[in-house]
Amino acid sequence: MVSFDLYQLSEEHVAIREAVRDLCADKVAPHAAAADETGEFPQASYDALRAADFHAPHIPAEYGGAGADALATAIVIEEVARACASSSLIPAVNKLGSLPVMLAGSAELKQQYLPAVARGDAMFSYCLSEPEAGSDAAGMTTRAERDGDHWVLNGVKRWITNAGVSEYYTVFAKTSAAAGTRGISAFVVEKSDAGVSFGAPERKLGIKGSPTREVYLDNVRIPLGRIIGEEGTGFATAMRTLDHTRVTIAAQALGIAQGALDAALAYMQERKQFGKPIAEFQGLQFMLADMGMKLTAARELTYSAAARSERNAPDLTYYGAAAKCFASDAAMEITTNAVQLLGGYGYTKDFPVERMMRDAKITQIYEGTNQVQRIVMARQLLKGVI
Repeated sequence: MVSFDLYQLSEEHVAIREAVRDLCADKVAPHAAAADETGEFPQASYDALRAADFHAPHIPAEYGGAGADALATAIVIEEVARACASSSLIPAVNKLGSLPVMLAGSAELKQQYLPAVARGDAMFSYCLSEPEAGSDAAGMTTRAERDGDHWVLNGVKRWITNAGVSEYYTVFAKTSAAAGTRGISAFVVEKSDAGVSFGAPERKLGIKGSPTREVYLDNVRIPLGRIIGEEGTGFATAMRTLDHTRVTIAAQALGIAQGALDAALAYMQERKQFGKPIAEFQGLQFMLADMGMKLTAARELTYSAAARSERNAPDLTYYGAAAKCFASDAAMEITTNAVQLLGGYGYTKDFPVERMMRDAKITQIYEGTNQVQRIVMARQLLKGVI
């Protein structure tokens, strides 16, 4: 039986949306085009988000964070993405990187790393993928071997968001020869640890203001206490993390799509052809209607998934995958249609929709491709979880 989760945004959630939207209009959106053009990390946007406590809103209050719930965090990411997709990866990846510590780390590990992220003194990245281990994360070859009172890590991680900018990294590595996922453990590695280095920034289609680089681990020695959870539980922690953070990618997709729809609506009411605004042409209105309908459906699904993330519901795996898949597919369609509605102007950098179309594409790929999301959903259906 399908269960439905009814919700209504609280006054607090509405206030958060308004505050983030105002901040982004003034201090994030003005840097979006430059970040895309130069490929440089939008430090001014980070500083603005940090000053308003929107850079890592998910960190609990006991560690000095804002203590935002999963829905509030999704709203923050959505609104930042509406202005600049690259900047939205600041709160999104801070959650992705630090959530394993929050879910499975020791009390000492949490106290050691979460306050710095809450203050904005450090960002946290997530190192799961490798050159030969993308969707097949269990095929990783990065190793962590115990040597006295240290772990020694060796390997290469690829497609690491904000690599080189983040101070902290959750790294997944094999600690035993156990078959499949049972030999994988998780660790916190610091940028300053000897043996940590980074590859050249990837030359990407979109989200250019968020650096994506390889992370090299060459005999990196870290204290035993930097393991996250028990040895051999790393893969389970990784999957639990993704159940929650796929909601943030759905939120990012929502924001990108909303930004594109906003731009298309404004343009169509100003642009005139045949003596009237093109917004009055029925064929174009049908396109707008489909864009709005799919965006609304994606938002409903994403917020419902966020509610399940907050209470760690048993059907979160399904809803997280469904929200990420549906919202990112919708974002790709909506941004592409926005370019079409602007005609030749949509194809130029004079308007933001071409950037939004390029940015939207990655939401169908990272944190599990949408093909993988459909596998996840099908397995949940076959188990009778939904």
